[in-house]
Amino acid sequence: MFKYKLYPKKNTGEYKLALNMGDSIEQVGSNPTIAVPSSQPPQTPPFSPSTDNPQSTTTTPKPKTGHEITFSGSPFVGSPERLMTSKPPSGARTPTPNTRSRNLTPKFLTPLASFSKTALHFTKLDPIDAWLPITESRNGNAFYAAFHTLCAGIGIQALILPVAFTVLGWAWGVITLTLAFIWQLYTLYLLVNLHESPENGVRYSRYMQLAKAAFGVRLGRILAKFSIVYLSLGTCVASIIIGASTLKIFFQIVCAVDKCNPEKLTVAEWYLVFTCGVVLLSQLPNLNSIAGISLIGSVSALGYCSTIWLVSVSKGRIPNVSYNPVRVGSSVTRFFDVLNALGIIAFAFRGHNLVLEIQATMPTSKAHPSQVPMWNGIKVSYTFVAMCLFPLAIGGYWAYGQLIPPSGMLTALFVYHSQDVAKSILGFTSLLVILNALSTFQIYGMPTFDEMESKYVKRYKKPCEWWQRMIIRAVFGFTCFFLGVAIPFLANLAGLVGGIALPVTLAYPCFMWIRIKKPKVYSPMWWLNWGLGVVGMILSALLISAGIYVVIHDGIKFNFFKPT
Repeated sequence: MFKYKLYPKKNTGEYKLALNMGDSIEQVGSNPTIAVPSSQPPQTPPFSPSTDNPQSTTTTPKPKTGHEITFSGSPFVGSPERLMTSKPPSGARTPTPNTRSRNLTPKFLTPLASFSKTALHFTKLDPIDAWLPITESRNGNAFYAAFHTLCAGIGIQALILPVAFTVLGWAWGVITLTLAFIWQLYTLYLLVNLHESPENGVRYSRYMQLAKAAFGVRLGRILAKFSIVYLSLGTCVASIIIGASTLKIFFQIVCAVDKCNPEKLTVAEWYLVFTCGVVLLSQLPNLNSIAGISLIGSVSALGYCSTIWLVSVSKGRIPNVSYNPVRVGSSVTRFFDVLNALGIIAFAFRGHNLVLEIQATMPTSKAHPSQVPMWNGIKVSYTFVAMCLFPLAIGGYWAYGQLIPPSGMLTALFVYHSQDVAKSILGFTSLLVILNALSTFQIYGMPTFDEMESKYVKRYKKPCEWWQRMIIRAVFGFTCFFLGVAIPFLANLAGLVGGIALPVTLAYPCFMWIRIKKPKVYSPMWWLNWGLGVVGMILSALLISAGIYVVIHDGIKFNFFKPT
């Protein structure tokens, strides 16, 4: 508990703020309480000045009886766009413990108990933030952070890493993958420590909010909006494409074992079946409520990544394997092939656009800041990420070399080992891929749900009803289904997607640190962030150019509305 005393300065209309840590203060509710001495008339505190009630200049309160403002919980009380004041915005209803609201999520929807719920003081929420999926629940912990970051940080894109090695070769492939892993881990550390601003008491609960605070509203929207939307929407569409295609394969494997002869579905119909599953799961109300889903997605990702590389390595190298890097075409073509391979590696390290949102689900206070459990969760999750990515890339390239299919390790497993691997292993691997695709859609779709619901909340100053939320999420899910059917080749553009998403992962956090933390000019931290940020932006431009060039030069089957 903290006690602040505000003393009006004589004949100036200004206030002097004094902090008293020693007195015992009684907490009243969850909002700041203003105690005014009985001998003095109430005065407007400087947090909400009013021109209709000018301060009196004839009466000066005694120093020991100034306005006392008691704050309970954390100093981080709002978002950068909606700072918390003593009164909510006009027309807004502030949820209270005695008010029934949809953000009182049933316990069974949050499948893991939060040990920090009783140990930490909860952060006071902006009334609008308390009605949105990202910040509706603040009972997250390090375990939740580990589940979410692992589910968001590893996925089917990791299976394409050996394809990059076919261009880079052994040495440069391993070096590039290692440097990229260290780089993205450093920018993760920057984002975690930028989430809370002790200077102004703000929590940047969304990546876009931090971008606007660092670069300005207009420039922040220009720089980050397209990349974030493209990465989130593209990942959701890719999840439907990959999940539905694998669901079809899984069904064929099961039917081959049981010798059943069911009515066959078209590929588009498999897309529809999978979409109905993700729409059903998307009805879970907030980010904390899908912690169990993220746990399933994390375990399934670890499972199929480990299974694929272990089976591939145990079966040995395929005949006529070669490890000589591909060197065909002109020097320009080879240069762009190298850049496209770097884009594939960059695409493997996604998920930075969700770090601030995940951390926003945690309580915070000066004694227990949220970056501590968040960073602990990230360290655990990215240990598992490294345990998957490096064996996949190295083991996959060792097993298949230049003969690995362009679509990656999952295709290689079925192409080269469908006859000498038990059907149960193939079916189990396919099932894990399906579960991971279902989970990945939920974690990447949540920021979009939050943005769509915020439009309604800001306009009508009340939370969405359950049926409105259901319609919003169903519309988004079936929009992704339409895009998946219309452009089923999206999953083949890994290099181009990696170039577009690279600034969000590797460049913007460095510039944000410079703009917000303002390190000493020409200090090591200043040089490091400027160097990484500039190199990241240049690399992003080159990767986008390379992705476009490779698509034009090598060609791609633009089978619009013809999923295969």
